[in-house]
Amino acid sequence: QWVVVDPELVRRLRRAAQSQTPSLTAIDALGAALTGSVEVDGEQVQVTAGGALEELRSKIADPEADTTIGTGAARKPPGPPKALAANLRDYQVRGLNWLHRMTSLGLGGCLADDMGLGKTVTLIALHLRRQEGKATAGPTLVVCPASLLGNWEREIQRFAPTAPVRRFHGPGRDLEGLGGGAKGGFVLTTYGTMRRDAERLARQPWGLLVADEAQHVKNPHSHTAQALRTIPSLGRVALTGTPVENNLSELWSLLDWTTPGLLGNLTSFRDRYAKAVEGDRDEQAAARLAALVRPFLLRRRKSDPGIAPELPPKTETEQPVSLTKEQVSLYEALVRELMAEIEEQQGIARRGLVMKLLTGLKQVCNHPAQFLKEPADAKLPGRSGKLELLDELLDTVLAEDGSALVFTQYVAMGRLIERHLTDRGVETLFLHGGTTVKRREEMVDAFQSGEKKVFLLSLKAAGTGLNLTRAGHVIHYDRWWNPAVEDQATDRAYRIGQTQPVQVHKLIAEGTVEDRVAEMLRQKRELADSVLGSGEAAFSELSDSELAELVTLRKTG
Repeated sequence: QWVVVDPELVRRLRRAAQSQTPSLTAIDALGAALTGSVEVDGEQVQVTAGGALEELRSKIADPEADTTIGTGAARKPPGPPKALAANLRDYQVRGLNWLHRMTSLGLGGCLADDMGLGKTVTLIALHLRRQEGKATAGPTLVVCPASLLGNWEREIQRFAPTAPVRRFHGPGRDLEGLGGGAKGGFVLTTYGTMRRDAERLARQPWGLLVADEAQHVKNPHSHTAQALRTIPSLGRVALTGTPVENNLSELWSLLDWTTPGLLGNLTSFRDRYAKAVEGDRDEQAAARLAALVRPFLLRRRKSDPGIAPELPPKTETEQPVSLTKEQVSLYEALVRELMAEIEEQQGIARRGLVMKLLTGLKQVCNHPAQFLKEPADAKLPGRSGKLELLDELLDTVLAEDGSALVFTQYVAMGRLIERHLTDRGVETLFLHGGTTVKRREEMVDAFQSGEKKVFLLSLKAAGTGLNLTRAGHVIHYDRWWNPAVEDQATDRAYRIGQTQPVQVHKLIAEGTVEDRVAEMLRQKRELADSVLGSGEAAFSELSDSELAELVTLRKTG
């Protein structure tokens, strides 16, 4: 077969080949093998990989292919590690095998599954799998938003009970005795702490470095993103449900951290791909970018064929959050003040004070502004662990084009959330006892049609009688201590007509009375209706010592 070749292009290629400096780095060569082309002096030239490079390309080209590391024909991939105390679904096993394959080859990866598909348990399984091999063993550092520290710790204790876990956060944080081997377990830290202590963290040998909710470092010029790049590890994994929120430069930032050099520098990436794809709608450039990115980013949605049938119709998750310093101060002061009064009272007066204490503590856990009855213009961000976690959850839900119901017992808290979300540019609906019947119907229509994505609801006003099947997520901002009431509220979304799995998030302030009651409910679910049927009133009959045990703030981490 005869092909017409531009003589000038041939001359340029010869010059590049004869140059003393190699024209392609190893990562450049891999990129050329994946896309099938390389750029020479602004010209796209088709290439074909061979030998070891082609073998590597074939191993990683399809993230969900059933291949294993090693030579020879593809073998049956291994199952979950023996130390994992969980049954993984098929798509989670495929995700685990992909992450293990990439990190074992010295390449990073971004697991970008939808919220609720189990990125956390998959990562925990990866840590355990890597501990089984000498070359990949070592402690895992997880960097996440502060609001997710508690959730990570509980999930590790639940799914990897043999793996040590510690928080590197707050005063007195240390890495003493961590070592570099399998005994290192997990270390959890926040993006803020990592930024401040990057030099200290960089001195510790890490087997795996994980950036959870990795969209937090999507700006490569931020101090946080730059600090993260200074911490060496044997493998890097980014976890996010939203790999691209605004533009392709965010994708570059994630993948240039997990696999440095893959997409070139940011300027060349913008010139070669971002402008062509976003501005010119260049289909060839889009196809080349997809071929280059596909092996390094695994994205599954709940709606994908083969995923939805594996999901349970309803998944309930308790999401622990830490109190802020202000909340801790208010909580402890309230316990000291009212417990002293309670010990001096009896009968109805004592019961009234117990109710006042429990209500006050729940309001402190929600937000200091609710407890202090602050004016409408009071500052809200940065003062409540729950509000920070709510932001995290809703950001992910909305980025996935999902919809959510947010329940609270308190109309005052609902108004605070409504104002806070409005200030962040999130449009909401708020239904409470004062909403007229006509307005109530208009709100339901607006939500069910997809016009509005976030529906705030007072638990009493909206616990029954509503059909809100548009929602794939239900968030209980505060807990109603009668499980039947919570279940009725959840059933606004999880009911006949619902065509998607429903994920229920229950926000719990760590170390507080909320945490203690949640534990009681887990242990005695079958007795919950009878024991806690009257909510807080059930606790008014406790002795002083029992009550003190219930409400005293405990240290976490």
